[in-house]
Amino acid sequence: MRLKIIIHFFSLLGESLTCNTCRVGFAGKCLYPSTENCVDSQPNCYMGELAFNISRFMTLQTRGCMASSLCNQTDSGALLTAGYTVTRTCCSPDRCNGATSIQLPLTAALSAALLAVWSTWSL
Repeated sequence: MRLKIIIHFFSLLGESLTCNTCRVGFAGKCLYPSTENCVDSQPNCYMGELAFNISRFMTLQTRGCMASSLCNQTDSGALLTAGYTVTRTCCSPDRCNGATSIQLPLTAALSAALLAVWSTWSL
């Protein structure tokens, strides 16, 4: 009986999905990529995109594990006066949410984002 429990425990560990993670991505590039093993409450890999309506160049990406109830949804809203759309797409094979990475200092990434927003306001 004890051997069955140990085998079952290790088989559960082997079933967790491995996903690419990206807490902040800009222009299709992940600033600090990594991977994570999903837990039962978040069994899917996802790719998310936040697009501001004021500029097609101002989009942010994120990747990681997500709950099934949040998968494949699109939400809209407004932040101050800027409208935005958030799209989340899920998948299930290991690392199916591929991430292109680039190592930039955080200040450079924020400067690029602010420049993109500022250039659309000055038009």
